[in-house]
Amino acid sequence: MEKIKVGIIGTGNIGSDLLMKVRRSDVLECGIFAGHNRDSKGIASAKALGVPVTYDSIRYIEENPDCCQIVFDATSAKVHLYNAPILQSLGKYTIDLTPAHIAPFCIPQINLDSAMELSGVNCVTCGGQATVPLAKAISEAADVDYLEIVATIASKSAGAGTRNNIDEFTQTTKEALIELGGIRNAKAIIILNPAEPPVKMHNTIYALANDPDMDRVCRAVARVEKEIQAYVPGYKVVLPPIFENGRITVGIEVVGSGDFLPSYAGNLDIITCAAVEIAENYARRKLL
Repeated sequence: MEKIKVGIIGTGNIGSDLLMKVRRSDVLECGIFAGHNRDSKGIASAKALGVPVTYDSIRYIEENPDCCQIVFDATSAKVHLYNAPILQSLGKYTIDLTPAHIAPFCIPQINLDSAMELSGVNCVTCGGQATVPLAKAISEAADVDYLEIVATIASKSAGAGTRNNIDEFTQTTKEALIELGGIRNAKAIIILNPAEPPVKMHNTIYALANDPDMDRVCRAVARVEKEIQAYVPGYKVVLPPIFENGRITVGIEVVGSGDFLPSYAGNLDIITCAAVEIAENYARRKLL
């Protein structure tokens, strides 16, 4: 089957996990794995697999535009500010996995179809991918005054890009909760847990609500869980909605597929699964 070539910029944890998923795809092929650090373990691993690599980062794509049609940016929010206009000028469909929020948000469960009509999208954050769909479901089933999410990830799963983008993570996740989730007042918190053995990714949603219909809330949460599991198999609601003291609480766990890091790195898995879901849908439309 014919495949659409993709470029991956950023060779850390997220970029390397993306590469593993792209290699399994029936419609995507890695045209270039691009970084700039000559000590990158990700580039060394990709080279050993026979994947085309470069240390010239986005400059390689500028000089060799035919190497890919789709670009995943797995660098950092600051670097994406530089990369975005270049990729736009090259006409590349860009899937931004940083919390830069230049392009419109895309969470596949919410707005995948409309994302296909754009020139590029932003994948929010790992916490956003995990919680915004449920926040939207809760807000549609109940009158929510305030909603807060707490994302806890293993310290070992947080690479340099994640650590450098903590402020952007909280702000971008909050913006997505408001914009896509329909929440009037929201807050996002991330915790990097250094425990050994490493903890799995956990996300907790707290929503202040007025006299909610909990049967309706539970049905909405269960529906969204199944829809996300279609592209993130390790996604699971481990604490179904409970209501006490005016607050709805929901707990989510994300177990990674172990493509690049072990299964505790569900934070990598949920955002890279979402990015590949977007790219594969875009590619299939191109291949029609």
